[in-house]
Amino acid sequence: MPLFFQQNINEETSLGIWSIEEDEDFFLEYASIQRDISHPQKRKQHLAGRYLLNVLSPGFPLAEVKIAETRKPFLPEDLFHFSISHADNYAAAVVSKSERVGVDVEIYTSRVMKVLHKFLTDQEKALLSTLVAAPYVLETLLWSVKESVFKWNGSTNVDFKEHIIIKSIRQIDHTHFAIAVLYRDKPLDVKGMCFPNFCLTWVAAA
Repeated sequence: MPLFFQQNINEETSLGIWSIEEDEDFFLEYASIQRDISHPQKRKQHLAGRYLLNVLSPGFPLAEVKIAETRKPFLPEDLFHFSISHADNYAAAVVSKSERVGVDVEIYTSRVMKVLHKFLTDQEKALLSTLVAAPYVLETLLWSVKESVFKWNGSTNVDFKEHIIIKSIRQIDHTHFAIAVLYRDKPLDVKGMCFPNFCLTWVAAA
């Protein structure tokens, strides 16, 4: 069972990454497809994310998950707060009993450079010059930070450049980052991890 990474953020919030190596039938024993997905890899990503919810929180009520008009999955009456992300052969999820959450996983790619101007301000770009990393790592990390905040918020009316502002980035060690973000008027603390091929970011806040 390739549970790639797991971390308990606090007593009521758990985070994990699943390395997708199984056939689709493995996941279908525990989860079902909730929307029309024809691409085989995307189907497995969808299933792996929901399977991971049950790994992080045994007994998670998968059958009760609904899909909002924004395509964000949710549970009625907020029985749990959760967020799912997938990229390539990885699925990430975070589950909380007490806080709204957002998670994002992104593969490093040069394509991020082509859209940098669409989601980073000049001040945010300047933050990149204070840190040293392999090509595309920090740029991808900042895109992922904004994706996590977007998922935490749960609304479609969000401009990544205007509404989600990265105020500072602190590199804790060669893998971990702490990012201070201002979403509209609300300060948020976003955490990030950089693995060899991808990065993971998450936010948990009331």
